[in-house]
Amino acid sequence: MARIAGVDLPNNKRGDVGLTYIYGIGRSTAEKILEQCGIDASVKVGEWDDAQTAAIRAAVGELKIEGELRSSVQMNIKRLMDIGCYRGIRHRVGLPVRGQSTKNNARTRKGKKKTVANKKKATK
Repeated sequence: MARIAGVDLPNNKRGDVGLTYIYGIGRSTAEKILEQCGIDASVKVGEWDDAQTAAIRAAVGELKIEGELRSSVQMNIKRLMDIGCYRGIRHRVGLPVRGQSTKNNARTRKGKKKTVANKKKATK
């Protein structure tokens, strides 16, 4: 099992898919890394030799990934909240940030439904 950037990559996956197990590396970035290192994308992770693994490790080391990327994203969100912009307020309140409707959906951001009792009608 190849270990790159503190993540164990699965042996039975193709190289380009295996690299996506690292936070911050998607399919296109994984393909670019493999192309840069001169490794075929269809070769499985378990079939990489030590030289190939070292080359990939060096290429991945230049990118902002895992903990560094997570902390960077959190700092960006915190900055938005501190300056009090619209997106920051939406983050703070726990509502959708990118303009989605909240009348019917948005349960992922809003959480479980909170039922509100309706007013009783006045009797004559």
